[in-house]
Amino acid sequence: MTAQVGNLSRRLKQVHWGNLLMPRLEDILFLAIFLAVIGLGPRLLNMDGDLGRHLTIGNYILDSLTIPTRDIFSHTMMGLPLTPHEWLAQTFFALSYRVGGLDGVVVFCALLIASTFTLVFRQCVAQSKMLLISLALTILGAAAASIHWLTRPHLFTMLFTVLWIGELERWRLTGRWRWWVLPLLMLLWVNFHGAFIVGIMIWGIYLIDNLLLNRRFRSKHERRISNADVNAINKMQPRILILTGVSILILTLVNPVGWRIWETTFGFLQNRYLVSHTVEYLPPDFQQISSWPFLVMISLSILLVSLTSKRTTIAAALLITAWTVFGLISARNIAIYAVIAAPILAGIGSSFLRDNKSFERVVSFDSRLRVVDSNLFGYIWPLVIILLIVGLLLSGANLDYSNTGNRFSENVFPVEAVDWVSEQAEMGPVFNYFPWGGYLLYRGWPQQQVFIDGQTDFYGESLTRQYETVITLGSGWKEILDKYHVRWVIMPADSQLVKALGELPGWKMKYQDEIAAIFFSDP
Repeated sequence: MTAQVGNLSRRLKQVHWGNLLMPRLEDILFLAIFLAVIGLGPRLLNMDGDLGRHLTIGNYILDSLTIPTRDIFSHTMMGLPLTPHEWLAQTFFALSYRVGGLDGVVVFCALLIASTFTLVFRQCVAQSKMLLISLALTILGAAAASIHWLTRPHLFTMLFTVLWIGELERWRLTGRWRWWVLPLLMLLWVNFHGAFIVGIMIWGIYLIDNLLLNRRFRSKHERRISNADVNAINKMQPRILILTGVSILILTLVNPVGWRIWETTFGFLQNRYLVSHTVEYLPPDFQQISSWPFLVMISLSILLVSLTSKRTTIAAALLITAWTVFGLISARNIAIYAVIAAPILAGIGSSFLRDNKSFERVVSFDSRLRVVDSNLFGYIWPLVIILLIVGLLLSGANLDYSNTGNRFSENVFPVEAVDWVSEQAEMGPVFNYFPWGGYLLYRGWPQQQVFIDGQTDFYGESLTRQYETVITLGSGWKEILDKYHVRWVIMPADSQLVKALGELPGWKMKYQDEIAAIFFSDP
């Protein structure tokens, strides 16, 4: 078989023009994911209310060349310390918006997601040395992660996680230490998204792996470690990992608020009230189809581990175990689980296929496919398709599956109500529906500040409880409106608060449609 593969390789190298025009499998995968995200554009924009806030802050940074470290976006917390842990991501979102409006934001997110899973595919191939199983697991991982495909900065954490593990695996397997890569990634990560702690946790897992495999432990555990682990012992010394860990911890302080970024991150995660009131931090609902790919990946990992004779590395076992648990605890972690687990499962799955003669033809076909794929150079196609998509969007074409265009939906956000508000004189302090806070900032700031928006780590438990008291008509809800000198209220038309204000002296309805109602208090 080796001779046949070699002959095929030599024949293919003679087909120059065909090789230049034909795209590789990873190029096709990139385009498929890119086009899928473009088709889901309105979903990305309307499944979450935070994009408006990200665009508002990003535009403020671009206009003022200042990163806000005190609140200027709400009237309830005005002037209090603010931790801008997503400021670089918000700047990039604002830049893409300035270039192409909401279409530009969708294209930017499509490029991020497609690039991330192309890198996942490469890591799958590196682990498995097989294309077909790598393709299948990358697609499955993308499907699992799609539950969190939104126009939000967490997309950068997905990308940084793949780059981070890729560098640690390269280091682990080759022993070539590029001392600057992880520190540089952390310097960026800590300013792009608050989940930079994921990188530190992964670093800790690789440190544990290396400590357990060091020479002084080898004599006691020789029979219990894999060949890959043994080969890595002399290549990746604990002192290198420890020094790197110290450097990345120091670099987490290189952000606009220094150590406060840690205080914000841990303060939020330790607050059970806030976490339990944030949908994305709740466990996944396996009754929903969107959670099924994650369930399939978990089931597949159990099946493959039980069927294959290959012993996984300690790092791989810890990574997949930890993020399985994290994904079951919080749906927010499923996307990270997907990009971590796919390459590990690809490696285990390829070992299973090679160990079973029933799959000999599959393995042989995959080997021939790899030879063909390695001699293709159709890199031009992704660029051509991207430029075509951008050109069509700029010309006004709707490329999404629903054919509605990339816009904030009037069925989700109070689009017409805010159109009416924008025609009024100065309105004064508002009490607004929590999921609409970002949209109100997008449409009305700086003339109008909000009561609250999706940045719960900033607004904290006290204000969030007060908000909940008002919308549920709890004890003292009217006093809370008085406390913050609320002059007008915008809430869903069918909410309890709207019904109560309609019966409360001193409040008058000024606007109502199927989505929103607006009340004003008497002077």
